[in-house]
Amino acid sequence: MAKGISLQDMSSYALAFIVIAVILGITATILTGVQKTQCAGGTVWNETLGNCNPLNTTIASNATGFGISGTGTMSQWLPIIAVIIAAAIVIGLIVTSFRG
Repeated sequence: MAKGISLQDMSSYALAFIVIAVILGITATILTGVQKTQCAGGTVWNETLGNCNPLNTTIASNATGFGISGTGTMSQWLPIIAVIIAAAIVIGLIVTSFRG
């Protein structure tokens, strides 16, 4: 039985990364759509400012805003995670090639 990372394992890591990126994108889109419907008092969403009138925000719209902020923060880590996955794949290939 060969030790190390197989190409099938590596493709699983790459697929998992893509799934995470897609989920973060869809989550941000859904949360933005939900927040637009949560203005109090019939206030219309302000497209320029990207929020309700500050006097007409609700707890729900504030909570959704924190969710959008968290999703954005997590999405900023995707390039670093991609570099780590690529480095792990390269190191795995090098290690398995010298063990043979």
